Amino acid sequence: MTYFSVDRIQYEGVASGNAFAFKRYNPSEVVLGKTMEEHLRFAAAYWHTFNANGSDPFGAGTMVRGWDKYDGLDRSKARVEANFEFLEKLNIPFFCFHDVDIAPEGESLRETNKNLDVIVAMMKDYMRDSGKKLLWNTANMFTNPRYVHGAGTSCHADVYAYAAAQLKKALEVGKELNAENYVFWGGREGYETLLNTDMSLELDNLARLYHMAVDYAKEIGFHAQFLIEPKPKEPMKHQYDFDAATTIMFLQKYGLQDHFKLNIEANHATLAGHTFEHEIAVAAMNGMLGSLDANQGDLLLGWDTDEFPTDLYATTLAMLEVLKAGGLGRGGINFDAKVRRASFHMDDLVLAHIAGMDSFAWGLKAAAKIIEENILEEIVAERYRSFNDGIGADIVAGKATLQSLEQYALNNPVARLQSGRQELLRLKLSEVIFSV
Repeated sequence: MTYFSVDRIQYEGVASGNAFAFKRYNPSEVVLGKTMEEHLRFAAAYWHTFNANGSDPFGAGTMVRGWDKYDGLDRSKARVEANFEFLEKLNIPFFCFHDVDIAPEGESLRETNKNLDVIVAMMKDYMRDSGKKLLWNTANMFTNPRYVHGAGTSCHADVYAYAAAQLKKALEVGKELNAENYVFWGGREGYETLLNTDMSLELDNLARLYHMAVDYAKEIGFHAQFLIEPKPKEPMKHQYDFDAATTIMFLQKYGLQDHFKLNIEANHATLAGHTFEHEIAVAAMNGMLGSLDANQGDLLLGWDTDEFPTDLYATTLAMLEVLKAGGLGRGGINFDAKVRRASFHMDDLVLAHIAGMDSFAWGLKAAAKIIEENILEEIVAERYRSFNDGIGADIVAGKATLQSLEQYALNNPVARLQSGRQELLRLKLSEVIFSV
């Protein structure tokens, strides 16, 4: 069965007036020695693309979806068919999912696992025939009411055990489908009030669960890169993986830093009071940049709106940090984004992904030009020039002491400060973006 009425989306260039064509994303175009496809490694998010129905706290679902005429496993099978048709028509090489996205939960864990086995076998056939790959999978341990108090941080040992069993199965699914990464997102790993919370025990238990996952992955030969996805709030008021810095501190405290990297999401960065590029840079400077979830938030709204990314300044600055870090490696750019509730036609899904893919391709080319032409390098180097010799070089080399710095300050006036030239840099950034 065909679910999408459009033909395969092709690159037609900026002169094209065809809405169902790429204007900027040319998969085979070489940028800094790699093709766009190799740089960007796009993925479709199963939950938003095939499961979201457009409902919100104030209204019922609005989406018109061809697979919704089915129920249970039949609907899940139809979504598999739609997923691979969608990936093929948009030339997207990867996809991502939670376990409950692809198969319905049963009345018991055994029934749930049995449902997963049916869909995983079907997916494996489609992946073999299409060449599409699983960028990452994960376990949804936040939707079911059993996780009202968390999963790996639950106050109930029975719930913790169930979460561990669900995680075990998800790791096995990842191995079966040869996932390149496995993501841990602690949707309810946090607390609402310290009045009833043993934060120390909860964090210790979460680390224990992660160590169990590392050990089991080794046992079964699952060699995916493990990723943690930071998010500061929503649904919990205080989530333990608040931002990149907090998550890295957690990994270092519990001896997990050699086993995990980070999956950075743009809208989560916004909720943490950061920019996307800031979170990417923090992960990269600590050797923990793993993968990206591409979306954007509405700064007028205080929640995770998961809009498709079209802000060219944001995509350029994000790709600049990615390129400076040497790329995403086994990671990719997953469109953890959903069409708006009023955009309910099937074609809107296609157009939204075209917009996101073109926006990141545009940002990639602009970021590459910034690097190739040293547009920022000389200004940044000049700003920190005082650390290249003299007392600055001593500071960088670790030779300086408080005594030596005091003697220097007593005998030398503070040099005239230089402008940060931020306005000039913003102007140059705009010129680059609209010249590629």
